[in-house]
Amino acid sequence: MEIRGPLLLPADRREIEFTTADGVTLVGELALPLERPPVATLVTLHPLPTAGGFMDSHILRKAAARLPALASLAVLRFNTRGTSSSRGTSEGAFDGGDAERFDVAAAMEFVSSNKLPNPWLVGWSFGTELALKYGRSFDVKGAILLSPPLHRTSADEVAAWRDDTRRLIAVIPEFDDYLRPEEAVVRFASVPDATIIPVDGGKHLWVGETQTRLVLNEIVAAVNPSALPLETSWDDDATLP
Repeated sequence: MEIRGPLLLPADRREIEFTTADGVTLVGELALPLERPPVATLVTLHPLPTAGGFMDSHILRKAAARLPALASLAVLRFNTRGTSSSRGTSEGAFDGGDAERFDVAAAMEFVSSNKLPNPWLVGWSFGTELALKYGRSFDVKGAILLSPPLHRTSADEVAAWRDDTRRLIAVIPEFDDYLRPEEAVVRFASVPDATIIPVDGGKHLWVGETQTRLVLNEIVAAVNPSALPLETSWDDDATLP
């Protein structure tokens, strides 16, 4: 069976909740490999909720659907404050990326308390702003930025990663609506060790199976390269949601 669309590969999927330091309860899901421990953990940060972003935004949903089985990764997804999905609605209200710092901290506390290994932040669009602004405060291996718009992240907040030993990887679509590869090189110049990956033909929303596979392969290349190339077919036990 070809791996594409909403196909779910086998995983241990658990509905989770955690509460922020300011008393907001967030809902999410943790997907774990079956019958073996994860080699690393993806802590995903979704696109802008006021523009339709949530924990089920397709790249993050497909990461959780595929990567526990294909790459032995744990994938943590959650709705930031005031955001709804089929999983439910997180308490609180959208705060433009300010109070969301508590959401990121609560997710990282969940990772720590559950002893999930080798966490990486994976932000998409608005989620990249949260990763850049707040990610350095936590014990992460690095941050992977998908379509970073750099709207809410100041030049100083980007430059703060300059002397950080952890990896900063930005995956930039050729036809992004907000930040294209040539400008990204300039905007990230203050972090000489940042890895800028331009994607020919890519767009901000990474629509289509070709772009989905490309993005998931770039994530795995950073986090668990021994799992590459990712399989594109699965023999059994896959389901549709």
